[in-house]
Amino acid sequence: MTDVRDLLQRALELPPEARAALAGSLLESLDTAVDADAEAAWSAEIDRRVREIDGGTVTLVPWSEARKRISG
Repeated sequence: MTDVRDLLQRALELPPEARAALAGSLLESLDTAVDADAEAAWSAEIDRRVREIDGGTVTLVPWSEARKRISG
């Protein structure tokens, strides 16, 4: 079996896109249980937010401005 340190070193040598894909795959492999209620709640929340955006009832903030607000 490959040593974990060796595997990590090899992974860190990958291009950023490949590292991101690998990290995503590893995280997905840990999350085997799906909470149907949580999935339904997120789906409803996403639908609600899209309706607000499409209806013009919310003010959108550019990412550069949001980042400034978050950073303080």
